[in-house]
Amino acid sequence: MVKTVAIIGAGICGLGSIKACLEEGLEPTCFERSDDIGGLWRFTDEVEDGRGSIYKSLVTNASKEIMCHSDFPMPEDFPNFLPNHKYFEYIRLYADHFKLVKYIKLKTSVCRLEKHTDFPVNGQWLVTTESNGVKKTDIFDAVMVCTGQHAKPAMHLENIPGIDMFRGKVLHCREYKRPIGFDGQQVLIIGMGNTGVDIATELCTKASQVYLSCKTGVWVLQRLGKEGLPYDLGFIRRSVSWIHNIMPPAVSRWMLKKYMNDQFNHDLYNIQPEGVAWREPLVNEELPSCIMSGSIMIKQQVKKFTETSVHFEDGSVVENLDIVILATGYDYSFPFLDESIIKKDENKGSFYKKIIPLRIEKPTLAFIAFVLPIGPAMVVGELQSRWATRLFKGLHKLPDPVGMRKEMQRDEQRRKKWFGASENNFRRTDYVSYMDDLASDIGVSLNIWKLFLTDPVLAWKVVFGPCNSFHFRLTGPGKWDGAREAIMTQWDRIAKPLSTRVVKKKIKLNFLSFTPWILCVGVLLLAICLQG
Repeated sequence: MVKTVAIIGAGICGLGSIKACLEEGLEPTCFERSDDIGGLWRFTDEVEDGRGSIYKSLVTNASKEIMCHSDFPMPEDFPNFLPNHKYFEYIRLYADHFKLVKYIKLKTSVCRLEKHTDFPVNGQWLVTTESNGVKKTDIFDAVMVCTGQHAKPAMHLENIPGIDMFRGKVLHCREYKRPIGFDGQQVLIIGMGNTGVDIATELCTKASQVYLSCKTGVWVLQRLGKEGLPYDLGFIRRSVSWIHNIMPPAVSRWMLKKYMNDQFNHDLYNIQPEGVAWREPLVNEELPSCIMSGSIMIKQQVKKFTETSVHFEDGSVVENLDIVILATGYDYSFPFLDESIIKKDENKGSFYKKIIPLRIEKPTLAFIAFVLPIGPAMVVGELQSRWATRLFKGLHKLPDPVGMRKEMQRDEQRRKKWFGASENNFRRTDYVSYMDDLASDIGVSLNIWKLFLTDPVLAWKVVFGPCNSFHFRLTGPGKWDGAREAIMTQWDRIAKPLSTRVVKKKIKLNFLSFTPWILCVGVLLLAICLQG
């Protein structure tokens, strides 16, 4: 029977895992190699080995109501999109509120994780740690890996001809902290993910010219959505997810592409993604204006470097290049684990439900937040940790190996329809569907139709409002009495940080924006009554 649980990493997902263990009566011990909690979100001017690294100006891509944990709303005066220091403040508030720090051993690295000799019987693990030069091995009944996805930079220099000849400075985006030392320089950034574009839009105010090399194009979302509200409040909704899952993929992709191009014409800016597969959008509102002003120039894929120049696939050349920044992402790795336990498979995946390794006899090892959802990974990680701890306790069961394989094959087919056969494709998932799937396994999913009968106002907000983490605390194990109130008051928390200048306003009732929906429902109910 599982009792003791080792947790590797004290970032936001490690903290959520500690709390999930405590909710199930388990005994967690969390090991953190650095001297503080926070993981990726704790900014430092130095790059620390084995820990994620962020730049000073980083702002969250998800709004506070979408990315907060399920039983701890963010303070109402926090901005809707948080600078990294504000999100780190939230992490501290979360840890203090639930008294989680006492379960953490700081400055303690996990050197080795291996199966106990009787693992097929007891599922236990030997965890070897090092602190102050002293190594120690302990036995745990289960392990949760929360080390994040941003510790090992993917340089792939062997795929960039001539980069070893280039006499300028070459660095990975992990090493970028502030726009210092770039004045008057010509800078090339390779990679158009969130980080690459954020750095480009910041550096173009300092550098003489910034070039952004794009292999396949990207979709760009702006943080400000309809009526100036955070974009994800309208984007991440059950109703939207249901519509896209019901529609043929080609139609759904067309609708999404139209939505993106309604903001600005991606083709005109030469960044429209190629092919039919859907690509995850990045979030940045400054890129179009920087391209329009010429301070950022979009270029094709790099063909080769010389000592002082870069050649692109379209035949164009940039001479006198000074700096190259590789925004080429990260490889996930688990240096403390033997490859016999985890075999990386970039296409079909190595984890059931993206959590439990397929190659172990007992499901007592869980990987938290090693997933790429179209939504906040930290919220996914929290629900994954609740799922994993209930699995450890035997409160829900895994299918047999054949059942797991069939389920993963269905997941693979769904993903390929949307994302194509891209690298790391197995970690991609539809956010709402995946969360509802995990919730169903552990008994915290909502009976929407019953909710419409018992609490129609709440049901309306759950279906047609933002799909935030509070939904998964309304019922079942771990139910939080404040979940309904958190959902009902979320628009107040959204408006609060925008109300720093007090003016007289005309009262506008919230339901007016839903008048078309109300009329449709009213007509439907009237038709049902007349038929009766």
